[in-house]
Amino acid sequence: MAMTPRLPDDLDAKPTGRARREGRGKQELAIEAIRDAQARAEPKVDDVLAELMDSDAEILHHLK
Repeated sequence: MAMTPRLPDDLDAKPTGRARREGRGKQELAIEAIRDAQARAEPKVDDVLAELMDSDAEILHHLK
């Protein structure tokens, strides 16, 4: 579903200037920023497995 966020002036100024400098649209910059934020927020499988292996090492040892 589409959405149209309304940014306050203080949040709109930087993307407006960047879009103008880079010859891109603010929508393109917003999509890129959201994708980047999602990628950073998603737990990395290897990191999660390593953390579980560390935290459950004693239990895993007993299961061998």
